[in-house]
Amino acid sequence: MSSVAVIDYGMGNLHSVAKALEFVEPGVEVRVTADPALVASADRVILPGVGAIRDCIAEMLRLGVDKEVADAINSGKPFLGICVGMQALMQHSEENSGVECLSHFSGNVEYFGDDLEEYGDRLKVPHMGWNEVAQMTDHPLWKDIEDGSRFYFVHSYYVKAEQNEVVSGVCRYGKTFDVALARDNVFAVQFHPEKSSKAGLQLLKNFLNWDGQPEPAVLTENTLKPSS
Repeated sequence: MSSVAVIDYGMGNLHSVAKALEFVEPGVEVRVTADPALVASADRVILPGVGAIRDCIAEMLRLGVDKEVADAINSGKPFLGICVGMQALMQHSEENSGVECLSHFSGNVEYFGDDLEEYGDRLKVPHMGWNEVAQMTDHPLWKDIEDGSRFYFVHSYYVKAEQNEVVSGVCRYGKTFDVALARDNVFAVQFHPEKSSKAGLQLLKNFLNWDGQPEPAVLTENTLKPSS
């Protein structure tokens, strides 16, 4: 039986993630745990997260989750970061007056701003609700998901990666920002796949059937790509 560890450090929407995984792959063993042995022995690992990044990182460090994440990534097994779980993989976040993160991707987490506008209309922060995602690379986790599909977001801070080649998905809300990063056995998303209906469930299904090997990161000529 395939197993997936959903790392529990008290800051993730664990119930929804676990139920979604069991729905798309009824035979999967879902372990909601921070036990290092259970995480290490799982076939796949998910790092979820909601809330303030300062509290999330503090709990990761207190529980040793930072080491579990590093070990899982270095092992080569499929690894998925979700929402704050994606932001935690960056180097630094502007939230809470500045927080150092886990530095698995080069780049930072920035605030949308208090005066975010699009076409002269003021946009609300946080960015909350459904938005289109343009796929920037071919990747196994995009299998059977139509380019430009809508996913569910709730966030006031966004990821800005330093290296374009790791950006696998982008979105636009007043500005274009990175919503999916991919490198080797790691895929991370800003949106909530467990709340994103058909497209989100397909992404989770793809993750549970992914061997951790990326396809060539060929940038797509995407007519839906948001402009800068």
